[in-house]
Order: sequence, then C-alpha cells, then structure tokens
Amino acid sequence: MRPDAKVEKVYLYPKPVDFRKSIDGLAALVELDIKVAGFDPVLFVFLNKPRNRVKILYWERNGFCLWLKRLESERSKTAPALTDEAIVLSVELNWLLDGFDLAQPSASGFDA
Repeated sequence: MRPDAKVEKVYLYPKPVDFRKSIDGLAALVELDIKVAGFDPVLFVFLNKPRNRVKILYWERNGFCLWLKRLESERSKTAPALTDEAIVLSVELNWLLDGFDLAQPSASGFDA
C-alpha cells in the first residue's frame, strides 16, 4: 500500500509510539495530539522507538484501517527533530517506508 492521489496530507506523529497500541489507541493520539479529523483523506504515520516498524492509520469509507510495515535490515531515519507538532510529509513517506534517511538531500542518494 502506497498513498494514492486521494490522500491530501500525510502526518508523521512526532514521538515514538508504543506499538501495542492498535486502532483505537492510535485514533485517540490523532484526536488528542494531532488535532486533525481522522475521517479526512489523510494518513497518520507512527514509528516505534527503534524505528524499525511503521504503522499507518487511515479512514476508508466506513472504518479505520491500520497498516504495519516491519523493516528488516534498515531503520527509518527521520530528519525532523522531535517536537510536539505532527510533521507533514509528502513524497517523504515512500522514502520512510523504504528505510531511507530523510536528512539526505534526496532519498535516492543522488543529488538532483
């Protein structure tokens, strides 16, 4: 699953999340911390502390969906400093899911 044209924004939750949380716990984080309507065409991205797992929460027609990816050899390296505000991503989501370092000028490792 990769975002399609219907997705308006991608929010990266700014702090590591306990991955024992499931849909209800993550939806509560969205409502309380990110303060964005969970029913909008957006994705909410969560990382665990070691950054080797990614969870994506999104609303689809009549309910929330939860997607999980476990990175085997790579770890997600997020460039933005941890703050209390959600970080809005665009093309960086695909880089994050591929385990690239977001601090590089381009995630492919090649400068444009």
